[in-house]
Amino acid sequence: MRPVKPNLSSETDLFRSRLDQIINMRHELVRLAQTIDWDGLDEFVAERFSAEGRPGVSTRFMMGLLLLKAIYGLSDEAVCDRWVENPYFQYFTGEAFFAHAFPHERSDLSHWRKRLGGKLDGLLAESLRVAQKVGALKRSDLSRVTVDTTVQPKAVTFPTDAKLLATAIAKLGELAKAEGVRLRQSYVRLAKRSAIMAGRYIHAKQFNRARRELKFLRTRLGRLIRDIRRRTSGDERLTKVFSEALDKAFKIHGQKRRQQEPKIYSWHAPETECIGKGKAHKPYEFGVKVTITTPNHRSVGGQFVIHALALPGNPYDGHTLAKVIPATEAVTGRRIERVYVDKGYRGHGVKDSPVYISGQRRGVFGVIKRELKRRSAVEPVIGHMKTDGHLGRNFLKGRLGDQVNAVLSAVGYNFRLILKWLKLFVAILQQFRNWPLYAKSA
Repeated sequence: MRPVKPNLSSETDLFRSRLDQIINMRHELVRLAQTIDWDGLDEFVAERFSAEGRPGVSTRFMMGLLLLKAIYGLSDEAVCDRWVENPYFQYFTGEAFFAHAFPHERSDLSHWRKRLGGKLDGLLAESLRVAQKVGALKRSDLSRVTVDTTVQPKAVTFPTDAKLLATAIAKLGELAKAEGVRLRQSYVRLAKRSAIMAGRYIHAKQFNRARRELKFLRTRLGRLIRDIRRRTSGDERLTKVFSEALDKAFKIHGQKRRQQEPKIYSWHAPETECIGKGKAHKPYEFGVKVTITTPNHRSVGGQFVIHALALPGNPYDGHTLAKVIPATEAVTGRRIERVYVDKGYRGHGVKDSPVYISGQRRGVFGVIKRELKRRSAVEPVIGHMKTDGHLGRNFLKGRLGDQVNAVLSAVGYNFRLILKWLKLFVAILQQFRNWPLYAKSA
């Protein structure tokens, strides 16, 4: 069923303290909670719930937790722990009285992320609406945008052939032991030692010996795959249980260094891609490409993010622009007049909106020339999303996790700017409020 509404009645409780009596109601989190349209968000996610069953957790509580997690760059466990300690967190999620224990399960955050899925663009649109309402962003700033791509790294270790082969052997052995499949030999102990020696030989630049260890690992993995297939053939249940693990192990066993087909770089995250952005300090990154769109003009509240999208398959930047522009217009509700991009977008083929590429000379003069110089302002935005948010390392699972993490990183970045703006506004208001007192005393 649809989520229940929080109980915000003004009745007193002799045994509990009301939050509005023990916190500063001018705090930026309190003002932000009063500005967000929680009822609109509840209607927005209503279609994700069925008409039957037990009522869901309050939309304000779960959405508030997701926002706090994205704003402060916390993990699921950390945001739940801080919720118990911080009365402002509790007020933000719709609590009326101070609670001494977390009222729900931490796993509810994972369930809500999966339930919302592609509907998280509504949170991004809400952040822009709140920014306009508090005066940190003007609607006219959304018509001229800057688009750029970056890599959202996955939470995986650096992949090597020896490590992947040894991991495949270990995982197949664990699964066989759990299902009671008796193997001729598991090779776990031998694979571990061989992977260690391969790393040592490569470090010592003894590549012939390292190749010998890799051949040993690949041979043992092939034996293990064939042994499991023989022992599970004819059993429909075991065949279904081992199908995914065997498919990954077979791809790891046969993949080559320069093959054209997609490769597996991590056992637990096979969707991870190898992306090279030409960085001298980091030639290759392992994750997914993400496109970020910001206004070209810096608003009074900062450089907001108006669209974020994960791009699986490592597409060419220029081929993504035709998809990004209408998606950005859907979030902002405003037609894009000009788009500014870097040289990686050559050959974009977009004709609906004028696109200006960095270094372009033809048709660049006056205002357009000044705005093109501001194209690089998107780079520090991406940097802050990675250092202050979760864009720098994605811990969420699968393709859906890539998309959810990219959007929530943008939402958290926008709300951090709004909180900073509200804090500055309150400080200025307090200064003007105290000014006559100082003048009279002087």
